Amino acid sequence: MQVNYKSYFDIPDDVCYLTTPGSGLLPTASKDWRKERDAEFFSAMTDLREKQGEFNQAVKKSIGDFFTIAPDHVYNTSNFSTGFNALLGRLPQQAKVLLLEGDYPSVNFSVILRGFEYVTAQIDEQLEDNIIAAIKKHQPSIFIFSIVQYISGIKINLEFIKQLKSQFPELLIIGDGTQYFGTEVFDFSQSGFDIVGASGYKWLLGGYGNGFILASDYAKHILFPELSTGNIEIDSMWVGKNIDQLYFEPGHIDTLAQGTLQKGLQFLTELGLENTAAYTHRLVQLAKDELSKRGILSQTVINRAETSTIFNLQIDQGHFNMLMEHQIKCFPRGNGIRIGFHLYNDESDLEKLLKIIDTKILK
Repeated sequence: MQVNYKSYFDIPDDVCYLTTPGSGLLPTASKDWRKERDAEFFSAMTDLREKQGEFNQAVKKSIGDFFTIAPDHVYNTSNFSTGFNALLGRLPQQAKVLLLEGDYPSVNFSVILRGFEYVTAQIDEQLEDNIIAAIKKHQPSIFIFSIVQYISGIKINLEFIKQLKSQFPELLIIGDGTQYFGTEVFDFSQSGFDIVGASGYKWLLGGYGNGFILASDYAKHILFPELSTGNIEIDSMWVGKNIDQLYFEPGHIDTLAQGTLQKGLQFLTELGLENTAAYTHRLVQLAKDELSKRGILSQTVINRAETSTIFNLQIDQGHFNMLMEHQIKCFPRGNGIRIGFHLYNDESDLEKLLKIIDTKILK
C-alpha cells in the first residue's frame, strides 16, 4: 500500500505546496521537537549549553551516515554560502575554475568576486559534452557547479561525474547539492565528488540556519596541506580539534538549527530515502509528461533524460499572483514560474495545478 507521506506534515487541504525549491516544509515531528528543545534551552538548569560540542558532533555523525562519509570529513555550517565562501578562501588563488553559465549566484558570483580566473560551459541538452569540451580546451584545475540548476531544474548526470573524476583525477570537483540532496540516495564515497555542500532548508526538511560541507581526503590535502605536516600550533582550549574543523567551524553553532537538520535526516532515513525517491520520481515523471503535453516546459528540459524534482513553467510571470490566490505555492524564476515536487506532494496537487493551467492560463 502506498504511504501517505503528506500525513506527516501540517498542510491545509486547500494548499498546493510546490515551492520547495525556495524553502521546504518541516515534518510535524520536527516542529514538536523544536518546541520541546527550545523550552528546555530556556531553563537555567539545563546542561544543553555544556553539551553543545557533543551535540553537533552527533549531528555530524548523522550527516556522515546519511551521505556515507566519516564524521571527521563533515563540517557544520550555518548555510551553504557561508561554508562555500570559507572554502574559496582555501583554494589556490592561481587556480583556473570551470563554472556553468547561469548557475546559482552564490556559486558563480562568489568565485568571480574572489578574482579567480574562470571559464564557463553552457547549460543545454549537451551539458555533459559541453563540460568535457571546456575541460579539454581550457584545462581548469577546479570544476564548481550545482547538481541541480535552481532556475531550470536541469540536473547533471551523476554517472558522468564519476567518469569525469576517473578521466581527470587531479580535477577538484566541487558541487552544490542544495537543490538535490534529499531527493535521491547519494553516496559521497562513490560519487566522484571531492567536495559537496548544501543548505538544509529545502529538500532535506531542515529549516533555516544549517548546512554542511563534505570533503574527501584529496580535497583536505588540497585545502589544508598543514594537516600532513602537523606544524600548526593550536591553543590549549582547542585541544582535540584539527585546523580544518577550526577553519570551517570558527565559532559556536546553533544546536537548534543543526538539530532540526538532524531530525530531517532521521525522518528521511526512517521512511527510507530510496522509497521516498521512488515515490517522488513517479510523480515527477507524470508531471513532466503532462506539462510537456501542454507545451510549457523548455525543449531542453523535455529532451534531457535526467529529470530533477524542479520545473520552470514557461508561462508569463504575470500569472504568479493568480496562482498564489488559488493556493498554488510557487515562485517567479528566470523566464517563467518555478515549481517543485517533494514527498509531501501527491497527484491531487498535480491535478489542481493542471486544472488552473487549463482553465485560467491556456484557456
